[in-house]
Amino acid sequence: MNLAVIDTSESLSASLEDYLEVIFHLEKSNRVARAKDIADQMNVQRASVTGALRALAARGLINYSPYSYITLTQSGREIAQEIIRRHDTLKEFFMTALQMTPEDAEANACRIEHAIDPVAIERLVHFLEFIKLCPRAGADWFEAFSRYCQKGERSSDCETCLKECLEQVTEEEKKRKKP
Repeated sequence: MNLAVIDTSESLSASLEDYLEVIFHLEKSNRVARAKDIADQMNVQRASVTGALRALAARGLINYSPYSYITLTQSGREIAQEIIRRHDTLKEFFMTALQMTPEDAEANACRIEHAIDPVAIERLVHFLEFIKLCPRAGADWFEAFSRYCQKGERSSDCETCLKECLEQVTEEEKKRKKP
């Protein structure tokens, strides 16, 4: 799977990326965003919002004029969607692969989403897909890892696990070969 990757890391600060995310979510739920709603969502002063909106409008990422509604331009929407994709991928990785709580996963995803390289995000996406599909990984593997994180010890012996995995793969191959 080769997904188009938009690299926003050089052109936008983490703060401006956060504004695009908030505008995207407000637009999705309310069809438009208002400066007051953005300030409330981000827990910042309205003056800070105004400065950020001017910067985003100057880059052609939002439609904005003072005292009016704010909407994303097509390029602003594409960048916002990529930022959200990075965020969601990181959060899923932290929760699924690292067995972090949703709250901790969210906080870490928010911090890292602005700095991570597009290639690294693609690798994380592929890694998550792979470990969900690979018979040596999957749900059982995550459960065993979760127990390891909680107790600090293996919950099963690896030789038995590998035998069971091989049996499962053999059964799946037999099913696929039957007409």
